[in-house]
Amino acid sequence: MDEDEIFLQFEDGLEKAVEHASKEFSNINTGKANPQMVEGIMVDAYGSQMAIRDMAAISTPDNRTIAITPWDKGTLQAIEKAIQVSNIGITPAVMGDVIRLPLPELTGERRHELVKLVGKQAEDARVGVRKARHDAMDGIRKLQKDGGISEDDTKRCEKEIQTETDNSIKKINDLLEAKEKDLLQV
Repeated sequence: MDEDEIFLQFEDGLEKAVEHASKEFSNINTGKANPQMVEGIMVDAYGSQMAIRDMAAISTPDNRTIAITPWDKGTLQAIEKAIQVSNIGITPAVMGDVIRLPLPELTGERRHELVKLVGKQAEDARVGVRKARHDAMDGIRKLQKDGGISEDDTKRCEKEIQTETDNSIKKINDLLEAKEKDLLQV
């Protein structure tokens, strides 16, 4: 493995960790309707697993409601069942051809529980970043040991890796701060 491959894997690991944190945060109910809360829920339909976003239109008619309109009306019950078993804490209500998800008001206690949850998710993402950093550092050191790069290049690479690591952790912390603020805002 050469220096470029090490950096490609490293950057891919960082990107995946930040994306994962962002996706996890978007699935958390802040009391405001957000289509991302349900679009990734998998539904048993047509003999396979499909995401809701691939089989229905998802909209937010107001701040407290998510509306799901299946393109095939025959999937209405399957979507409803998938939402019920997904544990997102919202009870679906079927009204004609539309599934409505009224978001419950968040209590102060529930908001603090969610803040703890997003804190844990952020830490999981930071662990992913640190793992990518560790793997990249090991790869660079092994490359130096095998004579692939000089000691000066090793130091330069290690510095670049640390800078990118710090930037990714800052992105995760910024996402966390924004989500916490959103959760605690009544």
